[in-house]
Amino acid sequence: MTIFKETLDEEFLTVSEAKELLADVEAERAADEDRELRFELARAVEHVNRFAVLEPEESRELVDELLALDHLDDEAVAYKIADLLPRTRTELRAVFAQERYALSGDELDDVLDVVAKYA
Repeated sequence: MTIFKETLDEEFLTVSEAKELLADVEAERAADEDRELRFELARAVEHVNRFAVLEPEESRELVDELLALDHLDDEAVAYKIADLLPRTRTELRAVFAQERYALSGDELDDVLDVVAKYA
C-alpha cells in the first residue's frame, strides 16, 4: 500500500550524494531534542555511512565520465556502477545482468578504466 498517487519527479543519486543529504537531515534532527530518528532513517544513515566510498563531487564526475562513453548511455546503470565501483569484468557483468544488452570485452575494459581512476 502506498500513500502517493503519482511520481512528480525522479532524480538519480549516488550513495555519496545521498550520504551528504542524509547528514543534513541527521544534523537537523539532532538539533531538535524532541525529534528522534525513525528506524528507517537511522538505517539509511547507517547504510550510506558504510558504503559511501567517494566524495559526492567525485562520484558525480565518475557518473559523467561513464555517461560520456559511447556504449554506456543508461543513466541508472552509470549510477549503479558509481555506487558499486566494480574492479573486474565479472563484477561489472553482474551490473548488466538484468539489462537487455551486454557490453563486449573491450567496452567492459573501457568502463573499468574509468572506474579505476576513482577507486
